[in-house]
Amino acid sequence: MPFSLSDEQLALTEQALNATLPYEYRAAMKADNGGEVSTDEDDWELYPIKDTTDRKRLSRTCNHILNETQSCRGYRHFPQDAVAIAGNGLGDQLILLKASGEFQNTVFLWFHETGDIQALATSFDQLVKL
Repeated sequence: MPFSLSDEQLALTEQALNATLPYEYRAAMKADNGGEVSTDEDDWELYPIKDTTDRKRLSRTCNHILNETQSCRGYRHFPQDAVAIAGNGLGDQLILLKASGEFQNTVFLWFHETGDIQALATSFDQLVKL
Protein backbone atom coordinates (compact mmCIF):
# COMPACT_ATOMS: atom_id res chain seq x y z
CA MET A 1 0.00 0.00 0.00
CA PRO A 2 1.56 3.34 -1.04
CA PHE A 3 2.14 6.13 1.47
CA SER A 4 3.82 9.54 1.54
CA LEU A 5 7.57 10.08 1.84
CA SER A 6 9.46 12.96 3.44
CA ASP A 7 12.15 15.05 1.72
CA GLU A 8 14.60 13.86 4.37
CA GLN A 9 14.09 10.17 3.55
CA LEU A 10 14.34 10.90 -0.17
CA ALA A 11 17.59 12.79 0.38
CA LEU A 12 19.10 9.82 2.25
CA THR A 13 18.48 7.57 -0.76
CA GLU A 14 19.93 10.15 -3.14
CA GLN A 15 23.03 10.33 -0.93
CA ALA A 16 23.38 6.55 -1.08
CA LEU A 17 22.99 6.68 -4.88
CA ASN A 18 25.41 9.62 -5.08
CA ALA A 19 23.01 11.29 -7.52
CA THR A 20 19.71 13.15 -7.61
CA LEU A 21 16.56 11.54 -8.94
CA PRO A 22 14.36 13.18 -11.61
CA TYR A 23 11.82 15.74 -10.40
CA GLU A 24 8.73 13.88 -11.69
CA TYR A 25 9.84 10.62 -10.07
CA ARG A 26 10.65 12.38 -6.79
CA ALA A 27 7.24 14.08 -6.73
CA ALA A 28 5.42 10.81 -7.39
CA MET A 29 7.32 8.95 -4.65
CA LYS A 30 6.76 11.77 -2.16
CA ALA A 31 3.01 11.55 -2.76
CA ASP A 32 2.79 7.72 -2.90
CA ASN A 33 5.97 5.85 -2.04
CA GLY A 34 5.36 2.76 -4.13
CA GLY A 35 2.34 1.57 -6.04
CA GLU A 36 2.00 0.41 -9.61
CA VAL A 37 2.29 1.82 -13.11
CA SER A 38 1.07 0.44 -16.40
CA THR A 39 2.68 0.60 -19.82
CA ASP A 40 1.84 -0.96 -23.17
CA GLU A 41 4.49 -3.59 -22.37
CA ASP A 42 3.37 -4.65 -18.88
CA ASP A 43 2.17 -3.67 -15.42
CA TRP A 44 4.95 -2.73 -13.01
CA GLU A 45 5.28 -2.70 -9.23
CA LEU A 46 7.15 0.42 -8.18
CA TYR A 47 9.87 -0.18 -5.63
CA PRO A 48 9.52 2.22 -2.72
CA ILE A 49 12.24 4.47 -1.42
CA LYS A 50 13.63 3.33 1.92
CA ASP A 51 11.81 5.02 4.80
CA THR A 52 13.35 4.66 8.27
CA THR A 53 10.87 7.02 9.96
CA ASP A 54 9.41 4.19 12.06
CA ARG A 55 9.36 0.39 12.14
CA LYS A 56 6.14 0.13 10.16
CA ARG A 57 7.44 2.27 7.29
CA LEU A 58 10.78 0.49 7.38
CA SER A 59 9.09 -2.91 7.01
CA ARG A 60 6.86 -1.58 4.19
CA THR A 61 9.92 -0.40 2.27
CA CYS A 62 12.22 -3.41 2.69
CA ASN A 63 12.16 -3.92 -1.11
CA HIS A 64 13.40 -0.36 -1.71
CA ILE A 65 15.20 0.81 -4.84
CA LEU A 66 18.65 0.42 -3.26
CA ASN A 67 18.04 -3.26 -2.40
CA GLU A 68 16.37 -4.04 -5.70
CA THR A 69 19.15 -2.37 -7.67
CA GLN A 70 21.74 -4.35 -5.73
CA SER A 71 19.85 -7.56 -6.54
CA CYS A 72 19.74 -6.63 -10.22
CA ARG A 73 23.51 -6.21 -10.25
CA GLY A 74 23.62 -10.02 -9.99
CA TYR A 75 22.15 -10.27 -13.48
CA ARG A 76 24.46 -10.23 -16.46
CA HIS A 77 24.38 -6.98 -18.40
CA PHE A 78 22.65 -4.84 -15.74
CA PRO A 79 23.94 -1.29 -16.38
CA GLN A 80 26.27 -0.05 -13.64
CA ASP A 81 24.89 3.50 -13.95
CA ALA A 82 21.25 2.37 -13.49
CA VAL A 83 18.79 2.32 -10.61
CA ALA A 84 15.88 -0.14 -10.70
CA ILE A 85 12.59 1.62 -9.93
CA ALA A 86 10.04 -1.08 -10.81
CA GLY A 87 9.75 -4.72 -11.73
CA ASN A 88 7.21 -6.84 -13.60
CA GLY A 89 7.72 -9.93 -11.44
CA LEU A 90 9.49 -11.75 -14.28
CA GLY A 91 12.92 -10.12 -14.00
CA ASP A 92 12.50 -7.18 -16.36
CA GLN A 93 12.99 -3.78 -14.76
CA LEU A 94 12.12 -0.14 -15.29
CA ILE A 95 15.35 1.78 -14.77
CA LEU A 96 16.74 5.28 -14.68
CA LEU A 97 20.26 5.94 -15.97
CA LYS A 98 22.76 8.25 -14.32
CA ALA A 99 24.83 10.87 -16.13
CA SER A 100 26.83 13.76 -14.64
CA GLY A 101 25.75 13.09 -11.05
CA GLU A 102 22.01 12.86 -11.68
CA PHE A 103 19.54 10.35 -12.99
CA GLN A 104 18.09 11.36 -16.32
CA ASN A 105 14.35 11.88 -16.91
CA THR A 106 13.94 9.06 -19.45
CA VAL A 107 12.53 5.82 -18.07
CA PHE A 108 14.01 2.73 -19.72
CA LEU A 109 12.88 -0.87 -19.89
CA TRP A 110 15.71 -3.31 -19.16
CA PHE A 111 15.23 -6.89 -20.36
CA HIS A 112 16.91 -9.29 -17.95
CA GLU A 113 17.24 -12.14 -20.46
CA THR A 114 19.16 -10.17 -23.09
CA GLY A 115 20.41 -7.06 -21.30
CA ASP A 116 18.75 -4.91 -23.95
CA ILE A 117 17.55 -1.45 -22.96
CA GLN A 118 14.61 0.32 -24.58
CA ALA A 119 13.47 3.90 -23.93
CA LEU A 120 9.93 3.70 -22.60
CA ALA A 121 8.98 7.26 -21.57
CA THR A 122 10.73 10.62 -21.74
CA SER A 123 9.72 11.27 -18.12
CA PHE A 124 8.19 9.37 -15.22
CA ASP A 125 4.92 11.30 -15.36
CA GLN A 126 4.18 9.75 -18.79
CA LEU A 127 3.64 6.37 -17.10
CA VAL A 128 0.06 5.54 -16.07
CA LYS A 129 -0.12 5.21 -12.31
CA LEU A 130 -2.63 2.58 -11.18
